[in-house]
Amino acid sequence: MDGDDLPRTKGDLASMLAAESLDSLSQDELRDRIGRLELEIARTRSHMENADRHRRAAELLFRPPA
Repeated sequence: MDGDDLPRTKGDLASMLAAESLDSLSQDELRDRIGRLELEIARTRSHMENADRHRRAAELLFRPPA
């Protein structure tokens, strides 16, 4: 099993980002952070869609004959 397939622990990057204080960041830094997070969300959604297409193709291939 690939390490990317394993469940994340509480110490994963998303949890660390959520716990990080934003108080010291400027407006520009906050906009930049939002932009990078939106890119990561888009990348994650794309990966989910690809995985879903792969799963559906496998289900069609391996479904029992009617």
